[in-house]
Order: sequence, then C-alpha cells, then structure tokens
Amino acid sequence: MTDPTYEFTRAITRKPAASIVDGLRAEDIGIPDLDRMLAAHAHYVETLKKTGAEVIELPPLEDFPDAVFVEDTALCLPQGAVLMRPGAPSRMGEVAEMGPTLHRVYDDVRKIEGPGHIEGGDILVTGREVLVGRSDRTDAEGVEELRNIISEWGHSLREVFTPEGVLHFKTDCSLLDGETILSTKRLDASGCFEGYRVLHTAEGEEAAANSIRFNQFVICPDGFPKTAEMLDKAGYDVVQIDNTECAKLDGGMSCLSLRF
Repeated sequence: MTDPTYEFTRAITRKPAASIVDGLRAEDIGIPDLDRMLAAHAHYVETLKKTGAEVIELPPLEDFPDAVFVEDTALCLPQGAVLMRPGAPSRMGEVAEMGPTLHRVYDDVRKIEGPGHIEGGDILVTGREVLVGRSDRTDAEGVEELRNIISEWGHSLREVFTPEGVLHFKTDCSLLDGETILSTKRLDASGCFEGYRVLHTAEGEEAAANSIRFNQFVICPDGFPKTAEMLDKAGYDVVQIDNTECAKLDGGMSCLSLRF
C-alpha cells in the first residue's frame, strides 16, 4: 500500500513566465533572473520524473507572474481536489487557469467559494490529519470552508498558526514521511507538532524547511549544507535544487508542484 502523504504517481508544474520579474514579494531582495529560474525549474521537473511519476507540465501564464507557484491554487487528496481562493487578489485568476487540468485528472473537484481565503502553501497533509496554518493569506473562514469539504472525504482538519512575518505555514515546515516533520525551531516551539517526530533545520538555515518528500527523494533548496547533511544522516535521499530566484519571490520547493 502506498503512503498518500509522500508517495505520488503524478505532479503538476507550470513553467515560469517572463513576467515573473513582477511577482509578489514580502521584501525586495532582487529581481529574479528568468534564465536561472528556468534552469532550476527544469532540474526540479527532471527530479520528479526520476521517481517514475508523470509530470503534467503546464505552459507559462504571462498575465499571472506568480503562476509558477501552482501549489497555492489547489489541495490534491486521494479522494478529490479542492480549488483554493488565494488571499492575494492578483492570484485569483490562477485558480481558474488550474481548474481544467484538475478536472481532467480528478472525478471530484470542489472549490472554496468564499468569502474566506485559503492558499495551498498553508496546508500540510500528514499521515493522521490535515494541518492548516492561519496566515496573511489564509483566514478563519477559508479554513472552515475547507474543513467542511474534506470532512466529507474522511479527513480531519486541525487549524494552527503561522509565525509572525512568515508568509505561509509550509515556509517553515515540510513532511518527511507520514509521521516525521522538518521544521524551524520557531514554528515547532508553538507546539503544533506535538506527537510527531520533528527534525529541526540548522541555525541560520531556516529557509531549508520548505522542502518536499516526493517518493524516494527529499527535495531541498540548495545552499543549506548542515540541514542537508542532517537529513542524509537520518536516512533520507536528498536532492538539492537551486532556489535562489524563487526565494526572491518567497517561493520554495513545495510551491512549485501539485502532487497526487
């Protein structure tokens, strides 16, 4: 039996558009270099494919600079998919663009109708529950509407809170297996992972927390050697991807794909 928390047969990605230079960012740390981002994105897609998974590669969307970060548009579960309602108004159109693709691969596709907002970057699916972090992009109404939908599919949702100044819940954590979480110390200190096995990112390497477990690989952003070494010693097969350009737009490894 496969583990639906990290064993996948499919993923959806979207190629970065030239308009990525206009993407949202909490802090201006530089303009993304499109060529470097395209090379890193190709490496990311190649790594997903190496696991034997089918990768659905969608074309760029020039009208939506942040559209490369497909994870925020939907939640994919074994029973069905839920289209999100982003908290950033400029990203609302990305959801409509993702809808047809999800309808092709799922029989049951639901939608967050509002008035609340919720983004996929705030949702962590573990072996026992769906954790949803309240943030600047995800509010109480959005969480409650998602709870009502996924409870019909037998999933339990627990609301938690994203640290002040952190964009998304998964900016600071990721799933390594059904019961093990990679987290920053500041997020773990909130107590939201009580009962789980938690591995901490190294001091000064908090950005490494946004990684993904995809089949046999743990895919991490490059440039965080102590955390990568810790994961390697813990028995994980680590692949490091250049995230320099995505980081300029508050993006990371989980943001770049929908996995199911």
